[in-house]
Amino acid sequence: MTVTADSSAEPTATGTRPGVAVRTASAVYVLIAGVLGLAAALTLTVEKIEILIDPDYVPSCSINPVLSCGSVMVTPQASAFGFPNSLIGVVAFTVVVVTGVLALAGVRLPRWYWAGLAIGTLLGAAFVHWLIFQSLYRIGALCPYCMVVWAVTITLLVVVSAVALAPKLEGGVARFIYQWRWSLVTLWFTALVLMILVRFWNYWSTLI
Repeated sequence: MTVTADSSAEPTATGTRPGVAVRTASAVYVLIAGVLGLAAALTLTVEKIEILIDPDYVPSCSINPVLSCGSVMVTPQASAFGFPNSLIGVVAFTVVVVTGVLALAGVRLPRWYWAGLAIGTLLGAAFVHWLIFQSLYRIGALCPYCMVVWAVTITLLVVVSAVALAPKLEGGVARFIYQWRWSLVTLWFTALVLMILVRFWNYWSTLI
């Protein structure tokens, strides 16, 4: 069974064009993911500045005791590297937006670039999972804008990895993961939702 994925090059009159050919759907998603992630990161940065200016400021995403950006922003975990985590998102998602624009315009970026982006996204996903653990079991509150970044990062990892690893997708394990990638992502989101429901059930139950 042949796996259809983003190809690395295509024949032309003068030979094979260098770089990776990315399907339109993948390019569109990379762009959308970049825009959503960048918007969330910029909003978080602005909200953080407002809190630094006025400690009594209530962020727009502080909705209730559970969905409360303000409770998350003032914790050490929100500045894991000595500065607001959102600044990492601003830089990283700007790169993603530019990548999406170039891919959508038909620019063939080299495979090493996509591999580097996949590695960077993997590191981002690892950091996201650490933040998920901290939010659920240490801070005890959720940041809606952060949750947008969580969702975008995980799905972006799937798309970017598929582009970077296209030549390897004929292998048994790789092909299996590729074919079931969205099912695996759905299971991940389902598990996350269940974790949130269980962790904050005492609050959710009061809303029923």
